[in-house]
Amino acid sequence: MCSNSRSTCILKANDNLITANAQNADTEHSKSNNHKLGKVGEKAAAKFLQKKGYQFLAQNFRHKRGEVDIICKDGDYIVFVEVKTRTGLSHGHPKEAVTTTKQKRVTDTALYYLSHHGITDANIRFDVVEILVQDGQVYASHIENAF
Repeated sequence: MCSNSRSTCILKANDNLITANAQNADTEHSKSNNHKLGKVGEKAAAKFLQKKGYQFLAQNFRHKRGEVDIICKDGDYIVFVEVKTRTGLSHGHPKEAVTTTKQKRVTDTALYYLSHHGITDANIRFDVVEILVQDGQVYASHIENAF
């Protein structure tokens, strides 16, 4: 369990934070399994940010140029969150998958979100939440101002 002030914690699969799918997350790299794992990670990240006191505005906000996994408020900031989930570190840390191309897509989608909602004067931030699913446990790490 984690406290609101921590940026890294272990989320227990039996703590109603993650569905049973997290315990049985398949490590094969098929598109379907990656999608399922991504959904497990997004659910874990949402719960993690809620426990830190973030207020949710949207999830999986899509635009033709991209998608933002989570949009929330943290104090005076509108925070656009990219969630990356892995079952191991053999391909690096999850945050390393947030390439400059992905950052541009998230940024473009964030700008569309702001325009679409008539928000012209706001403090914004781009964060990454890394989720690592291993041995029936879910580890979360939050990187504020990631890009």
